[in-house]
Amino acid sequence: MSGDYQPVPLDFKRKAPEEMEAISLQLESDLSSRRSVREFSDETFPREWLDRAIAAASTAPSGAHRQPWHFVVVDDPQIKHEIRLAAEREEQISYGGRMPEDWLEALRPIGTDEHKPYLETVPYLVILFAETQGMTEEGEKQKNYYVTESVGIAAGLFISAVHRLGLATLTHTPSPMKFLRDLLHRPVREKPFLLFPVGYPASGCTVPDLKRKELEEVRSFNRDGLPSDSRENQSES
Repeated sequence: MSGDYQPVPLDFKRKAPEEMEAISLQLESDLSSRRSVREFSDETFPREWLDRAIAAASTAPSGAHRQPWHFVVVDDPQIKHEIRLAAEREEQISYGGRMPEDWLEALRPIGTDEHKPYLETVPYLVILFAETQGMTEEGEKQKNYYVTESVGIAAGLFISAVHRLGLATLTHTPSPMKFLRDLLHRPVREKPFLLFPVGYPASGCTVPDLKRKELEEVRSFNRDGLPSDSRENQSES
């Protein structure tokens, strides 16, 4: 084994089965109430809460432990205004013909359109960037690995942390998103990945009447539940 590998003891505290059962039930209950929100209050909250959510997200596993992400927190009204204008310009093009009709049809039950006033209303915007390259302590560029997978996991942990805090968010993905890098003066090696408005839901906030898939639809054991065409392909091979 390489001499660069310097292991340390794992800090792991095993829980009693009864405690684990209670936690599993509470976890399902807590996260099942999470919803994407597009109507936000302008009520603010301590920025330290966001810092802790970002710190929690940064515990995500990553390729070669490069942690190829960077979170930018925006609370400046002028910058939020500029982000909204740029995002709505791109969305107007998308909804005006760039998106194919089947995509627009899929979005209609969700009620989205090119108008994004919440980008200014919400107290904080958090923009997650994916770092295609990192920097060594000596200031030299180094390649990052499994960037999309790593940043996606960090994004999921951030969403869960925000929800556990008692706040709401939305995964906003204007396309293309290069304007975010330009407006926030980020380096070329960083690619905008997701934009999160974070805050309290507005009074009287509504959300689409959506139904999540049942557990049996998203989980199977071993080879159970393979689509029929997959079973047929296996039998022919």
